[in-house]
Amino acid sequence: MALFISLEGCEGCGKSTQAKRLTAGLQRHGYRVTRTYEPGGTPLGEQLRRYLKKSRDAAISAEAELLLFAAARSQLTRNVILPALKQGHVVICDRYADSTVAYQGYGRGLPLDTIATVNHLATGGLQPDLVLLLDMDPSRALQRKKQPRDRFEHEVVEFHERVRYGYLELARSDPSRWTVIDASGSFARTTQYIWQTVSPLLDRYSLLQQSPE
Repeated sequence: MALFISLEGCEGCGKSTQAKRLTAGLQRHGYRVTRTYEPGGTPLGEQLRRYLKKSRDAAISAEAELLLFAAARSQLTRNVILPALKQGHVVICDRYADSTVAYQGYGRGLPLDTIATVNHLATGGLQPDLVLLLDMDPSRALQRKKQPRDRFEHEVVEFHERVRYGYLELARSDPSRWTVIDASGSFARTTQYIWQTVSPLLDRYSLLQQSPE
């Protein structure tokens, strides 16, 4: 059986670094791993990523932003994530549908029920088995980012504080799937915390690499 893990958190919390480290650790232990990210991971997703992340176009409405992320997510889910899960891989995704709840819901103020409907359409109801929330103060996290910053990183700190609050609310509402990890320390310590969380799941999901049939 496959395992789907997403990493979530505010800008600068170290998701991409930790996704790479977790992938490498799992591969060293003999697991087949597919690592991907949002928005992106497919040709359509990469085009939308360039617009959503790099464009400074202030004319993007919150509703348009929601639907563009959903389009990228739909393509990624059906073309990358589901096929990998069917092959018994561990899928590591740097952001998934919960990002939209935190950013476009709590951050932008769009109705959460609308976002839930759009997310369900985009994902077909697929949810990660484990969500790792890398939590830290947004102001400190943004200081880690190198210039130039992308469109979201240019948002005022109050926006990022709303996003963080949204993430913590999501974690509180579903503690069986979410694990909150203090990401304010060293990258090495965060990596250690993540591995301590993930390793108990591995035996449960019986994911040791097998030869293709």
